[in-house]
Amino acid sequence: MVTLCLQGSEAAWGALVDKYKNLVYTVIMRYGVSQDDGADLFQSVWLEVHNDLEKLRNQSAVKPWLISVVRNTCYHWQNKKRKIADRELTGEEPETLEEKTGYDPTFSEDLEQDQLIREAIYGLPERCREMVHLLFFHQPPLPYKEVAERLGIAVGSIGFIRGRCLKKLQKQLEELGLE
Repeated sequence: MVTLCLQGSEAAWGALVDKYKNLVYTVIMRYGVSQDDGADLFQSVWLEVHNDLEKLRNQSAVKPWLISVVRNTCYHWQNKKRKIADRELTGEEPETLEEKTGYDPTFSEDLEQDQLIREAIYGLPERCREMVHLLFFHQPPLPYKEVAERLGIAVGSIGFIRGRCLKKLQKQLEELGLE
């Protein structure tokens, strides 16, 4: 996918963004930014990725590289914001990044696990993927009747299909190294 992006494929770029957009947004939001600032940072990250994709040495290490790009972008953004605030509030000791955002340097493992779960769900057949999203990610939670209508199935078959889909998801997770 990276090779195709570097060759100018818009479809590959769209697939790359689609695959990692939740990861990027999750990292950004861990910095305690507002929704508006998060949207701006999201755009900045993808612009940075687009401009620096050729610098990626190991194309199989997209996730860690991407997390690094997001962290650097957020760090520089917060430094800039802090400097502006420091100028306005003279005499106040500037806070560190950790104090200001509650940043936990160990959250990379959680992000990696979250991304593996997203990849496992993405690898499910379309019907299972849609069922998992409707049952477990839709906010507010949907009643079974509405889930059945959206999937075009009988309400009574949701439990059976859900069980099969969750077994497929478990197999995907095991193949990705999660148990």
